Amino acid sequence: MTGFVNMATTQSKRIIRAPRAAVYRALLDADAVRQWMVPDGMTSEIHSFDGRQGGTFRISLTYDAPTDTGKTSARTDTFHGRFVELVPDAKVVQTVEFETDDPAVQGEMTITYDLAEADGGTEVTGRHENLPSGVSPSDNELGWRMAMDKLARLVEQG
Repeated sequence: MTGFVNMATTQSKRIIRAPRAAVYRALLDADAVRQWMVPDGMTSEIHSFDGRQGGTFRISLTYDAPTDTGKTSARTDTFHGRFVELVPDAKVVQTVEFETDDPAVQGEMTITYDLAEADGGTEVTGRHENLPSGVSPSDNELGWRMAMDKLARLVEQG
């Protein structure tokens, strides 16, 4: 098949000691997203964020230390996307695309958060589909774990 590129999928699960409604709100609130959806060693900037079905967002993550591993510029990963499906307190599906000239990290990805009742809180399953070939699945999984830890700290504190 011409032009076919094998795109990876990563998945992470985490029990968060908070109600599903609190976790769901944190997935759709710009200030909360700025706090939790950023790997360690990076700073998040929300350029725009409309947390409703069909709403769009644009976010930049900038490395704190000098580097040349950014996808948009040497130190920054900027991406945009939209919320394609929202099921209150149960599911958030969004598409995301890096703003880059590098074909190895171009392409639309899908991120799905499934929220389920769990003993003592909410089980969050995060699935990141269609990772471009230039994004390491192991680095993506590490970023997921960092973000899920921050999400847990944020919502568990109330």
